Amino acid sequence: MFTFRPLRRVLSSAALAAVPLLAATACGGGSASGGTEVVAGHYPMAWLSEQVGGEGVTVRTLARPGAEPHDVELTPRQIADIGRADLVVYIKGLQPAVDKAVGERAADRALDAASAVRTLPLPDTDGHEHDRDHDHERGASYDPHLWLDPSRMAALATALGERLAKADPAGAAGYRANAEATAERLTALDEEFQAGLRGCKQRTMVTAHAAFGYLADRYGLRQIPIAGIDPAGEPSPGRLAELTGQVRRTGVTTVFTETLVSPKVAQTLAREAGVRTATLDPVEGLAEGSGDDYLSLMRKNLQTLRTALECP
Repeated sequence: MFTFRPLRRVLSSAALAAVPLLAATACGGGSASGGTEVVAGHYPMAWLSEQVGGEGVTVRTLARPGAEPHDVELTPRQIADIGRADLVVYIKGLQPAVDKAVGERAADRALDAASAVRTLPLPDTDGHEHDRDHDHERGASYDPHLWLDPSRMAALATALGERLAKADPAGAAGYRANAEATAERLTALDEEFQAGLRGCKQRTMVTAHAAFGYLADRYGLRQIPIAGIDPAGEPSPGRLAELTGQVRRTGVTTVFTETLVSPKVAQTLAREAGVRTATLDPVEGLAEGSGDDYLSLMRKNLQTLRTALECP
């Protein structure tokens, strides 16, 4: 018995014109309060920045709670925040608007998380080139969902500690100590997943979109995504019929829905295939009022997977 351990849019010209007014006094980076200011692209990067940065760091998140982060629209104030931040932590290829703003305003003060870990190629949606072409159009040449592998997050914690130490040498020892402690917690989480997903009867996950490639790669699972890396994509009737056949052939018992996107397509697939649904959280953001964090959401995912995959 296993036991757990405790729709892309372009910013208007009027909005872009307003940015210099907000950023005019903040061109060189730094916080008005004198602390280290970090801007994070979305929740997992914000969580990691808070853990590694500790009390000496102020973290702003560009994707608001309850919102799907892939197609985030930046306000002029957020673009100004990027321009004055001591460090921007993001994943290139995940949020095109963030990529653009970082390239224009913070290229020398940014940590692209994908540069700190081994990335995976864009997922193969079983020969359906439309999804891959759409993902390439977004600027993605690899799967950006790296935070769903705790071991990669542990490596990223170490890299983030070094970048914060460079940005704020006076706090270097604290950042490195926090990074080490955070990496240890993430390594423990990784070990929980390895133990919890050992010996499962099923090894196939049918997911709402291709967010779980890193998790599958780390723990020896197979991901069959309904949509590509962008959850806004919807399968054609022909693709849905193929997916229904795959679910039936593989003996999958569960189609996974998500928290921040509509479950309708996944529910339709489950109904057609005669299986149940369950929620598997891609941890792209927190729901409004949520009391969870990255670690608790990942542990909930582990419990969900153990049930769906019929693990001992």
